[in-house]
Amino acid sequence: MIVDDDEAFVKAAQAVLERDRVTVAAAAGSCAEAIRRAEALRRDVVLIDIRLGQESGFDVARQLADNGHPAALIMISTHAGADYADLIAESPVEGFLPKAQLSGAAIRRILGMD
Repeated sequence: MIVDDDEAFVKAAQAVLERDRVTVAAAAGSCAEAIRRAEALRRDVVLIDIRLGQESGFDVARQLADNGHPAALIMISTHAGADYADLIAESPVEGFLPKAQLSGAAIRRILGMD
């Protein structure tokens, strides 16, 4: 699942991931929609943009973790991970992936599946 408020990015990311044999089952553009869809679909991995308009992707990650959601959570952004290193370290996510490096292989590396 991809959580991002940029529809053009979601479409591009879906195409990249599906070429890498990663199924994108859903997308959400807001915190509330992300929580609702993640709980309903119970996906294995949720990619969450750090900035969701005026909302924070870290709020999505915390709420999913607090609700006991079993998905691996990965933060994504166009900004460098170093810009958010403290927040990433304190959050319940598996790691960070720059949007420019998004691929099935990169996701598998973060999850230790390579």
